[in-house]
Amino acid sequence: MSATERGGDAVGARGASQIPDQAVKAHGEEMPRMGVTRRRALLFAAFVLAALAFLYVVLPQLGGVRHTWNRLNSGNSWWIAVAVVMELLSLASYIAIFQGVSVPPGSPITWRQSYQITMAGLAATRVFAAGGAGGVAVTAWALRRSGMPRREVAERMIAFLVLLYGVYMGAMIVCGVGLYVGLFPGEHPFAITIGPAIFGAVVMLVFLALAFVPEDLHPRLEGLARRNRRLAGWIRRLATGPALLSGGIHFAWKKLRHPDWAMIGTVSWWGFNIAVLYACLRAFGHAPPVAVLIQAYFVGLLGNLLPLPGGIGGVDGGMIGALVAFGVSGSLALIAVLSYRVFAFWLPTIPGAIAYFQLRRTVNRWHLDTSERPVIASTVSSGSATA
Repeated sequence: MSATERGGDAVGARGASQIPDQAVKAHGEEMPRMGVTRRRALLFAAFVLAALAFLYVVLPQLGGVRHTWNRLNSGNSWWIAVAVVMELLSLASYIAIFQGVSVPPGSPITWRQSYQITMAGLAATRVFAAGGAGGVAVTAWALRRSGMPRREVAERMIAFLVLLYGVYMGAMIVCGVGLYVGLFPGEHPFAITIGPAIFGAVVMLVFLALAFVPEDLHPRLEGLARRNRRLAGWIRRLATGPALLSGGIHFAWKKLRHPDWAMIGTVSWWGFNIAVLYACLRAFGHAPPVAVLIQAYFVGLLGNLLPLPGGIGGVDGGMIGALVAFGVSGSLALIAVLSYRVFAFWLPTIPGAIAYFQLRRTVNRWHLDTSERPVIASTVSSGSATA
């Protein structure tokens, strides 16, 4: 553990101690920066501008697309308004999940701070690549600085992701298999029905297997580490990850066994986002059957795994391609998906950037506050989590 990490844990343990800002900077854990070097900023700006120029300027000029692109001026304003409302409801659902799963009793994190953390994480995701790694770093930092033990931070965040993406994988399995066997109406190409269903099943089976890893794996391997010092570092690293995953999966299972309002958010987050895409399709034409829409949406989101800022290009192309494969006209798929991305990607970016800087001030206030604040004891690994 580095000196910075030891300082971060010490600050979290002191709870309500009065800590000057300079001390926080010197001994505490710094907020993850969004890598705003001149070179990175220029490269990021160039990539975004190039992607936008192609998607919004070059592509509409291609044969067969120009006519449909002109329909932007005649889109149904009521359905556009519905898309905006659905996007706001999706963000509210995300904040609700975070507050219900990631925030333990006694935490100084209120609903307002949950908004700042989730929106700041969203802004960081826009800059960092590879499936939201920046958002994860900012969220973990904020939870640690609230006084939460590091292990509990990791396990609660894993539980959060397991619950949220469990719905994702489950939906691909149900819709993919249902479409392929004819249970749901719509086209059923194997590659985007059974293929994603197999992927979702494999991911779920892997996480179920990890649930059987003992949470005390690290102490069990300590003896082996002491006997072989050369392998000690590797053993500790290999033991820590699976044990944390196991603890997070168990906590997610507790939440499922004792569902509360946060569980509603795990479904409504996805539902409202899909509703945004549905509204965009209706604004410029007709929407496909519900199961087709859900499957195309989730298949397209796999583009987030590509190392592209915010999935620009990957998600757009994935969703457009999936909709076309399901029989939606290419021109309608293009205009609907790019409209969807305006609401889902660009609309939250400005408040997310503002929340990023608000969160820094909030964390400083937590440590400048002289009022008593209880130390947040771990409630996950011990098995006493409130679910």
